[in-house]
Amino acid sequence: MEANGASSRKDFKNKIHICKKEIQESKHWLHMVSVAVIDSKEDARIFWKEAQELTLIFGKIISKLKN
Repeated sequence: MEANGASSRKDFKNKIHICKKEIQESKHWLHMVSVAVIDSKEDARIFWKEAQELTLIFGKIISKLKN
């Protein structure tokens, strides 16, 4: 939603880049949870896969904006 309210193409690209960085950090924490809390390993894995899909989507958006 933040990116949709961007004031320019450059601002949109920057906000999408921030989204990508944030989701990569989320993946890191999901990995940490899966290691620290054995019972949550399967749930963390499911969420990590979802986060990976978002990482790929944001990356694709960024690469399209370079053209």
